[in-house]
Amino acid sequence: MTPGDNGASTPEDDDPFGYLYADGQARGAQPPSGSGGYGYPNAVSRVRPVGERTYGGQQQAPQAQYGGQTIPQQQPGAGYGQPPSAAYQAPETFPGGAPTSRQAPPNPGRGRGPNTKGLLIGAIAVVAAVVIGISVAMMNGNGDDNKASDQVSTSPTQSQSASPSPSSTSSASSSGDIAPVDAKALRLDGGATLASDVQGAQADGGIYVTNLNQTGAGVTWTVNGIPSDGLYTVFAHYSAVTDSTMTLKINGKEFGSKFPLDNYTHQSDPAKAWTTSYTYPTLTKGTNTISLSCESGDSCDILLDQLWVKQGKHTNKS
Repeated sequence: MTPGDNGASTPEDDDPFGYLYADGQARGAQPPSGSGGYGYPNAVSRVRPVGERTYGGQQQAPQAQYGGQTIPQQQPGAGYGQPPSAAYQAPETFPGGAPTSRQAPPNPGRGRGPNTKGLLIGAIAVVAAVVIGISVAMMNGNGDDNKASDQVSTSPTQSQSASPSPSSTSSASSSGDIAPVDAKALRLDGGATLASDVQGAQADGGIYVTNLNQTGAGVTWTVNGIPSDGLYTVFAHYSAVTDSTMTLKINGKEFGSKFPLDNYTHQSDPAKAWTTSYTYPTLTKGTNTISLSCESGDSCDILLDQLWVKQGKHTNKS
């Protein structure tokens, strides 16, 4: 077969594009028309709508089987209850048809997503609450420390000890009470010495005065700042395994009675015989000297570690 239109000898040789050639046009070839025919006059036309079949000269629509029932299929381009359309047209060509431009769908999650702003505010509030709580706790802790320091008592007790003083002097507090003075801060007289062999002394380092059991031996304590004239209590902390006495002198003058230093614990072991005794001398305002010495008629077999003064009349239990 040569290029160009040679005509159709059989329906299979019918050239549907003969109208494109000059010789085909001379023979009357036509382009496709609205009826669906094309080609030469009296040519065999096999064009039919998609899905259309003829059986015995009758046109039937395609059918489908669903659950044992035959359901007619709608022809392309036909609406519900309308005959099928012979030609399909795009929806854009009809008035009010589908839009020709593509539009972005609305955000389905807008307004329903997580409230990130609210979560952020909540997190900031939690952090701020924690910081405030820590600050308050620290302020309260400092306040408690200040209160504790303010509540420290300046009153002397039997367990407190004074710092060593080379001049053997002590000063009274505003209440007239003087904290205990240790043995090593006292002035030693008449062969009295310091020792620390026996356990139980309350003085710093467990140091006490010994060798007091001889005439002339003793200790002297200079007290400054007595607030006023009056009655005071002089305390002594010591160890004695036998009842003893010593001579008390205030400002060089002998007190009217001996200072009692008995074995109130009833112990024979010096380490377990530590106890307290006291008497009530009169002191004058300002500086006073207090001394305990072993004089004629005294029994001075004691170990002495502390002396202290309280204004007024007291006992060792007060």
